[in-house]
Amino acid sequence: MTKLYNKSSEKEKRRQLRQNITKAEKILWGKIKNRQIENCKFRRQYSVDKFVIDFYSPELKLAIEIDGDSHFEDGAAEYDTERQVFIESAGIRFIRFTNEDVYMNLSGVLESIAQMIRDLR
Repeated sequence: MTKLYNKSSEKEKRRQLRQNITKAEKILWGKIKNRQIENCKFRRQYSVDKFVIDFYSPELKLAIEIDGDSHFEDGAAEYDTERQVFIESAGIRFIRFTNEDVYMNLSGVLESIAQMIRDLR
């Protein structure tokens, strides 16, 4: 069986992403780490094959993605779709927000995440 999660070949990529966390990711991470939301454990910069997920709950197989400016460049939508289809084929569910969602409506983002956790449990 091939290892799919947190492959050692992706370790440096995950490390770089953790060290260069975006402002929106930092804000959200401050609210979901240490089981602060529905007592659910999240990991940050978790990889599935060659793809890195912003935040991931292994218990629920739930991925949280924060889409910044790079997700709206030419070709990014196709890449994101390919990436999401692959990750969902591993049984992982997605919930997506934009940077603006986090900046302008953090309480709504947190409530959406909490509701998704409740639904999945």
